[in-house]
Amino acid sequence: MTTTPTGSTATTGSTDRRFFGHPLALGTVFSVELWERFSFYGMQAVMAYYLYYAVAEGGLGFPEESATSVIGAYGGLVYLAAVVGAWVADRLLGAERTLFVSAVMVMAGHLGLALLPGVTGVAVGLVLVALGSGGVKTAATTVVGSLYDRDDPRADAGFSIFYMGVNIGALVGPLLTGLTQELAGFHWAFGLAAIGMAIGLTIYTLGRRGLPASAAVVPNPLPAGAWVRPAVVAVAVVVLVAVGFATGVLSAATLSTSVAVVVAVISVAIFAILLSSPQVDGDERSRVRAFIPMWLGSVVFWSLFQQQFTVVTLYSDTRLDRNLVGWEMPIAWVNSIQPFWVIVLAPLFALLWTKLGDRAPSTAVKFALGAGVMGVAFLLFLPWAGGGANTTPVLAIVGILLVFTLAELNLSPVGLSLSTRVGPAAFRNQTVALFYLSVSLGSALSGTLAGYYSAENEGAYFGVIGGAAIVLGLVLFALSPWIRRAMRGVR
Repeated sequence: MTTTPTGSTATTGSTDRRFFGHPLALGTVFSVELWERFSFYGMQAVMAYYLYYAVAEGGLGFPEESATSVIGAYGGLVYLAAVVGAWVADRLLGAERTLFVSAVMVMAGHLGLALLPGVTGVAVGLVLVALGSGGVKTAATTVVGSLYDRDDPRADAGFSIFYMGVNIGALVGPLLTGLTQELAGFHWAFGLAAIGMAIGLTIYTLGRRGLPASAAVVPNPLPAGAWVRPAVVAVAVVVLVAVGFATGVLSAATLSTSVAVVVAVISVAIFAILLSSPQVDGDERSRVRAFIPMWLGSVVFWSLFQQQFTVVTLYSDTRLDRNLVGWEMPIAWVNSIQPFWVIVLAPLFALLWTKLGDRAPSTAVKFALGAGVMGVAFLLFLPWAGGGANTTPVLAIVGILLVFTLAELNLSPVGLSLSTRVGPAAFRNQTVALFYLSVSLGSALSGTLAGYYSAENEGAYFGVIGGAAIVLGLVLFALSPWIRRAMRGVR
């Protein structure tokens, strides 16, 4: 038995099989992540339209290029905030408390979007949601990782179950917020997202006592008085951003590229720390080196996958025939198609990895499949390239997003699992944050890449990007034997 942070007891993860063969505490984290994703994707499904729809339609009237750049930058900032969440978890609060505080921030951000008007609401709301969601993502992943021993073969399957919870929220959120937006307007849709996060917080509060003590541990506590330097850095960042916007160096149209540059610099710095720290032994350093090519593959994967919220959003608004037997499907519902496929397929993938056990493909091979299949998904747009308005059938998008999902399930939950096992003991949360930084950089690049998309050049756009991802998948496959050896016992 293990003592929990609140003094109660819980069955150790290695013997606890009360939640579909996994630790019961997985259900608690599953629930809070489900509702956080409900609010996150519910809001994101309507945010691009809120930004570029005309004021007469309830929007803010941004140019499309600026709207997609803001969405890309926001997606990048969410996962950039994972670095902040990792630091707070490692140095101040521990993963479990960081998860709780971050969820409160997410709820406050959605309330800001619902209650504050215009650009003010967007700025306040998106910053709070980005910071809170970043903390939730890192801390929740670390808490799930704490439920399993390093060599527990259930870990990949457990993360697939956890990932299914993510996508139940991602499925239902856009359905309800999209319908609410059409019936009552954008601000009511944002308010519904806030209610969803409130439900998740309530469930998590009731289930916190069942989490293992390791989830509340602060691995590398900050010495007394050492908070001054990070506080100064935080203030300096805020001032620099404000000056950037005031002088025109930063703008909505260039925001995603600016975020991408910042994320790339931070990622290189963290890798340098992990590879040079005296707290990292030889085996741990070898694992970090092996993680680098998979991290780069993850960046490319997410730069394509996150175009669901940039290019695919524009495509759905202008090129998709959403009429179904005389009824026009709400446009935000397109964002629920891909999570639907995850819900259908994630249990099958979890079962597959469990049944195969040590015979399953290595993590490097799974990453190669994820990147390559994502490239195939983009090539599947080519039969409809250059068509007129509303000429692509809904079933085509349904099929393409199925391929998106096959790619995602080979990389994303597996990457989450790997990041909790490959990291040096002294930098466990930072390694999880590195995985999310790959998502951050890819998300920001999805906004930058969207600036090159137009209906006139979409054949070249989908062909070049899809082909490049397939080539990357082949490179990762060729490197997989070296990666497996360098992982020193971590598959």
